[in-house]
Amino acid sequence: MADKKLQVIPLGGLGEFGMNSMAIRYGDDIIVVDAGMMFPDAELLGVDIVTPDFSYLKDNAGMVRGLLLTHAHEDHIGGVPFLLADLDIPVYGTGFTLAMVERRLEEHAMLEDAKLNEIKPGDVVKLGPFEVEFIHVTHSTAACVALAITTPLGVIIHTGDFKVDPTPLDGRLFDLHKFAEYGKRGVLLLMSDSTNVDRSGYTESERAVAPRLEDIMVRSERRVVVSCFSSSVHRLQMIFDLARKSGRKVGLLGRSMLSVTEIAHNLGLLEVHDNLLLRPQDIQLAEPAKTCVLVSGTQGEPMSALSRVAVDNHKHLKLEKGDTVVLSARMIPGNEKNIMRMINHVARRGSNLIFGSMTPPVHVSGHGSSEELKLILNLVRPKYFMPVHGEYYQLSRHAQLAKHLRDHGLEASFVMETGESLEIDEKGARKGERIAVGRVCIDSGSIDEVVEDMVIRDRRHLSEDGFVMPIIAIDKSTGKPEGPPEIVSRGFLSEDNKDILAEAKKVVARTLETSNHEERADWGVMQEKIRADLKRYLTKQTARRPLIMPVILEV
Repeated sequence: MADKKLQVIPLGGLGEFGMNSMAIRYGDDIIVVDAGMMFPDAELLGVDIVTPDFSYLKDNAGMVRGLLLTHAHEDHIGGVPFLLADLDIPVYGTGFTLAMVERRLEEHAMLEDAKLNEIKPGDVVKLGPFEVEFIHVTHSTAACVALAITTPLGVIIHTGDFKVDPTPLDGRLFDLHKFAEYGKRGVLLLMSDSTNVDRSGYTESERAVAPRLEDIMVRSERRVVVSCFSSSVHRLQMIFDLARKSGRKVGLLGRSMLSVTEIAHNLGLLEVHDNLLLRPQDIQLAEPAKTCVLVSGTQGEPMSALSRVAVDNHKHLKLEKGDTVVLSARMIPGNEKNIMRMINHVARRGSNLIFGSMTPPVHVSGHGSSEELKLILNLVRPKYFMPVHGEYYQLSRHAQLAKHLRDHGLEASFVMETGESLEIDEKGARKGERIAVGRVCIDSGSIDEVVEDMVIRDRRHLSEDGFVMPIIAIDKSTGKPEGPPEIVSRGFLSEDNKDILAEAKKVVARTLETSNHEERADWGVMQEKIRADLKRYLTKQTARRPLIMPVILEV
């Protein structure tokens, strides 16, 4: 590699939602921005989480100088334990972000060996040829930062996730001045959040949620149950304050809700007044009209607190007629079915439901809309622009949004996908070589956790077409079958299709008859012959392809 070449390598998060991770390389030095995860889609059966494939970083482990975290959401920090399992590198983040990372590292018994370095907005960290300044931005969680990375070829700005909130609840304004300052000095490359690029105007301030929630607290005659993302610390503070104002005590349900509340309170990010909280075991005993319950599980996760409450299977809360349930969160794409199923269960309890779009809102996004994205573009005025965080459509829309800067110094925009690299040198910027990337499926219930593609393929195969198990008993001394074959099937054909299975037995019997003694003595050969002949017959008869697992018994 030429000494003066800068490479920007998306390891995840471009052309997809989640798994955000970006490697930046100059010569023999690499820094990594975020290491996220995503929840699996319906095709990844039995998989708990999905992380980027960090093989590129493992292959160049001696060059990786550090991991820089922008904020505490799982799609940016969820993969940290899996990256640190292979790389012994320092991690930099704000106090709240690192506290959330510590929680994950404890689960993997990795906390003692982790090199966690707390930073504050305005701090500067030097890693090899990179000098990184942390810039405060507003988002839907606490203590979020953008990164200004000074390299030998110029400054790269990575916004992380953001919205420009003019009235943040904690009073800490988005640092527009620092963005403008870098814009005046000159920025080589801007990488900016594209999540809400197709929403016009500005995203509403977090404070816009308060009037609706206050109205609900005051008007509801019985218990108020609110579910929001546990990491939305400012939303939690708002609910605490409104509950106290309306004379309600607050109960907390759900492991993540209890954990994050404790972390935020210990860091001074969440103020909890004396005598405000109810113990979980006291929630059901408290007067409903004086109670508010914060519950985790906005996305309808099957074992979450809210899902269990919805089906009347939670030991600390039983929904009753007249209770009000508020979903103060957006539906993450792909979770709609789970959420609607949970909402239907809540409705069966006779509770009042409040969710979705309304005025005033019960939820506002943490991502900037098109006018905020334009504002950052206009302040930074980069030489090159690379949209990040979103589906390909969002990235391309964001690139179009930057076209007006062509007359103000923007030379090119690059719509990239995970695995494509951007190369910058003294001659300019261009798409570079493709890097081998992918995804790693994690099943926390399995022995080695990582789920191979073959296992997922077999699970999908079983879920779609079922399995067929031909059972054959063969005499060890003669190599001849002992009686006719038996066939067991599950999830393949109903009892009404006995003729097909009867004929399938004859197919297996013919395969045995037409095989010579040497073949019958080799179980591996016989299993493959039976599988091939049976597959051919069943596919022709049913147009389905069940998983065929021949079993040969030696008698």
